[in-house]
Amino acid sequence: MTHDTALLLLSSLVFAIGIAGMVINHRNLVVLLMCIELLLLSVNTNFITFAHHFNQVDGKIFVFFILTVAAAETAVGLAILMVLYRQRGTIEIEKMDILKG
Repeated sequence: MTHDTALLLLSSLVFAIGIAGMVINHRNLVVLLMCIELLLLSVNTNFITFAHHFNQVDGKIFVFFILTVAAAETAVGLAILMVLYRQRGTIEIEKMDILKG
């Protein structure tokens, strides 16, 4: 097994864990945000692996932008989560009916 194959298998495993966490978890918003971060991490691993394999810099540049956007998404998501927790007293998804029309 080559180094690239091992990295792609690891990325697939992390992606599967992220998807499984999103499907299984129906209660906690923090766990849902962590699963989204796992998905982004697996995509970043793929970009780095293919950029290394093909000797290109494009994948590494994409990873830089994805990490920047993911950090901003996490900061904004946690800020919104804190505001919702202060208003509602819970972070359970079933009790977040604020957007229902």
